Amino acid sequence: MAGKRACLALAAVSLAFAGSLFARGPWRASEGNTSGWHLMTPEERIEHQARIRGFKSYDDCHAYQLAHHEVMVARASAQGLQLPAHPRDFCEQLRSQPVDR
Repeated sequence: MAGKRACLALAAVSLAFAGSLFARGPWRASEGNTSGWHLMTPEERIEHQARIRGFKSYDDCHAYQLAHHEVMVARASAQGLQLPAHPRDFCEQLRSQPVDR
């Protein structure tokens, strides 16, 4: 049940931010800085990186990050693995940037 809820949450966030898929930014997701990287397909990694690079506000980015981490924790748990309770906050860089309106 929790896994389905996490997937639905990620799907909702994904749809809300679909327009950011083609945006560019300086941050690059990788195995060293993305919790659950090894649990994602190559296609999911590409999509994830495009999304996080497209965020303009900390709140939007952080909401996506929390939903994504929840899905990765569920995947890890299903495989008998454990992820860190608190992933690195890759959205932190957006706190100091002005919000586009």
